[in-house]
Amino acid sequence: MADLSPAAQAVMDAFRPTSHTRKALAAALCAAADQAAPELPHSELDDPEILKGIWSERRACRAELLAIATELEGQ
Repeated sequence: MADLSPAAQAVMDAFRPTSHTRKALAAALCAAADQAAPELPHSELDDPEILKGIWSERRACRAELLAIATELEGQ
């Protein structure tokens, strides 16, 4: 079993799942990413600069949550 990243290990330590619940935990993180930072349904090219920054932060948050979920699914 490969070592987990610090973020994924923190989730595992807090949740203490069995091998059967890792996929459920990963699914919960994906659902959280969809709720907290859903993919943008439109192009942001015409948006004001302040919104572009917000969208960028949102994408980064989503990517981090999904990376943890992917890592947990692969274990």
